[in-house]
Amino acid sequence: MSFLSRLVAPATVVRAHCDLPCGVYDPEQARIEAESCYRIVEKYNANEDAAFRTRALVIKEKQADLVKHHLDTLWHDYFKPEHLDAVPNLHELFWSANKQVSKVKGSTNIDDAKKLLELIDEVDAAWKATGGHTKTRVAGRPG
Repeated sequence: MSFLSRLVAPATVVRAHCDLPCGVYDPEQARIEAESCYRIVEKYNANEDAAFRTRALVIKEKQADLVKHHLDTLWHDYFKPEHLDAVPNLHELFWSANKQVSKVKGSTNIDDAKKLLELIDEVDAAWKATGGHTKTRVAGRPG
């Protein structure tokens, strides 16, 4: 890298769901990754092969990280203070959901994965209660 390139290069690289931000938000992204965690736990518990189980745990942890990423994007980028009128428990809901993701990462208990899906369903209901499904998605989105 040349001296000039180093001089003008940013000191910190920032990553986001979208660099604009694009304004497209949907809890379905988190749910898909959480469903993957659920299925991986099922497969882990049904298989005794050590190599398979190790791979399953590694993949489950990556998927759980994606769940956290998608939840955090919704919480920090989509939801605004005015949404607290429609969803007064918003912060508690997201705190609980993110704590549950951590539990799923460290667990092979199917009930932990199921609880995460239930919390994401609550996040989805909050998103819909604040008009997310009409405000943040392109018209014609499947039901």
